[in-house]
Amino acid sequence: MTEEIKKLVDKTVEAIQDKKGRGITVIDLSGIDGCITKAFVICEGGSPSQVDAISDNIEEKMIEKCRRKVLRTQGKENAFWVILDYGEVVVHIFQTPYRSFY
Repeated sequence: MTEEIKKLVDKTVEAIQDKKGRGITVIDLSGIDGCITKAFVICEGGSPSQVDAISDNIEEKMIEKCRRKVLRTQGKENAFWVILDYGEVVVHIFQTPYRSFY
């Protein structure tokens, strides 16, 4: 994993921890040729409002600390499972029961 990607992952993890996200898992995909991203960051929140808070905090911290805006997002309308795509890093934020299922 390059230093730039490591910084993005580290700032994402910090933003998750700020909002008490649990079950943080980082999957390094940088060694896989042709992969659509270099890292997945996966976590969970206990309620829709916590999932929203985590995703909002990640977006704010990535702009503030890394000067990066989210390229694509999905799932904010119901906050069961929110995906934030930063290109090299993709973040999955699940409500706890959905993470268990998937």
